[in-house]
Parts: sequence; C-alpha cells; structure tokens
Amino acid sequence: MNTVLFVLPGGMELVIILFVVLLLFGGKKIPELMRGVGKGMREFNSAKATLENEIKEGMKEEDKLELKQKKKA
Repeated sequence: MNTVLFVLPGGMELVIILFVVLLLFGGKKIPELMRGVGKGMREFNSAKATLENEIKEGMKEEDKLELKQKKKA
C-alpha cells in the first residue's frame, strides 16, 4: 500500500520558501501579493458566514413549520 506523508515545513524549509517567493515576485510585489491574499481570505470568510447564516435561518424556519404542524395534529 502506498502512503503519502504530509509534513509541515520546518524552519529551514520556510526560509527557502520565503527566499524563492522573494526571488519570484521581488520586494515591491510582495506587499501587493499579501494584500490580494488578505482580500481573498476576507471574501471567503464573508461568504462562509453568509452561507452559515442562511443555513441556520432555513433550519429555524423548518423547525417553526414542524411545531405548527404538531400543534395542528
């Protein structure tokens, strides 16, 4: 059986990754890149919160309908 082991990068690996990012994007592009990542994360979290709220509201409405049906029966 083949298994794939995922390991979080350690200290030296992070240094190498940061160095490669610096080489690829340059010092002036990194702040723009991070702003874009931050904006994307905010939009994702906002969409997630909206979806969670819609699901909760739908569940509340369903519970209310069930209670009304039980009272009628």
